[in-house]
Amino acid sequence: MLIRCSSLPKIMTAPRSKSEVLSETAKSYVKQMAKEDFLGYSSELNNKYLEKGNQVENNSIELLNSVLFTDYVKNTERRQNDFLTGEPDIVADDVIIDIKSSWSLDTFPMLPEDINVKDYEMQLRGYMMLFDKPRAILAYCMVDTPEHLRSWESEELHLVSHIAPEKRITMIEFTRDLEIEADIKAKCEASLDLYFELINKYNAK
Repeated sequence: MLIRCSSLPKIMTAPRSKSEVLSETAKSYVKQMAKEDFLGYSSELNNKYLEKGNQVENNSIELLNSVLFTDYVKNTERRQNDFLTGEPDIVADDVIIDIKSSWSLDTFPMLPEDINVKDYEMQLRGYMMLFDKPRAILAYCMVDTPEHLRSWESEELHLVSHIAPEKRITMIEFTRDLEIEADIKAKCEASLDLYFELINKYNAK
């Protein structure tokens, strides 16, 4: 069992008491993971938003390249350490880039301040740890939604190729912070301790 970088936003929520390492949100997440792993099932649900993200990922990378004049390609390497595992979308010489393909123009953040940073900052910080990079960029991209996913919604929300490419990308950057990484390590280790404690209880039941 390792903590996925995508799970860090839950693991890293602040506990109510300074004497505790893990918040109730983190504990609930670990309990859910232990139960699923022990019983051999997954509660993760797919939906149209996730499906679009998976299907248009390369299109979003192409959009990013056209704006930044780069030649980034999809990363396929997953790394792990003693407590964390992750596979970011793009790994470059000095930066990690994670792509978020917006569902529609209505959900696309036009400005960096429109991005809900807390949803993804810790995920990117995990990637920086694993790949030893000084910077990470969260890039929201807006590309056309596949036809079979956009039924019941207006095409003007989903067909966006006529809009200038630079208007369809919004980015926010994070720099590496060793103090935050120490907190990530502590919370991940506490999460793993709780996970194996729960597994032992299930085995003893």
